Amino acid sequence: MAEQKYESHIESITAPVSHVYAVLSNLQNLERVRDLIPQDKVQEMEISTDCVRIKVDGLGQKITLRIVESVENDTIKFGIDNLPMQMNFWIQMKSVAPSDTRIKLTLKADIPIMFRMMLDKKIQQGINDAAVMLSQFPYSQWQ
Repeated sequence: MAEQKYESHIESITAPVSHVYAVLSNLQNLERVRDLIPQDKVQEMEISTDCVRIKVDGLGQKITLRIVESVENDTIKFGIDNLPMQMNFWIQMKSVAPSDTRIKLTLKADIPIMFRMMLDKKIQQGINDAAVMLSQFPYSQWQ
């Protein structure tokens, strides 16, 4: 297996970087968008400040997403446990103006070569979609 790296498009958020960081670094904010998560894909979800456990359709056990490192107003790194492959991702934030923050998501995964061709486009699309979704949160209202 070789580690594969996926990067999202850079997305713009109309909010100060401090607001974006405050919302994204507290995973309990996912409660605000729980209704947007497809119920047919996610059966169970447990949320805490720095950890989310979800049971995803097609996988027998719960996947754990946890914050493993964060640098205020800059980066949040996540580890993902209980997957059949090693995977982690991070969100990078950069302030370009007082109310203009840019974000980019990066995911690294050890994907077996025989699955890479099937998954490459889906993972890339998924990480781009996630970046767009994160860019649309009402960060200033969630303070």
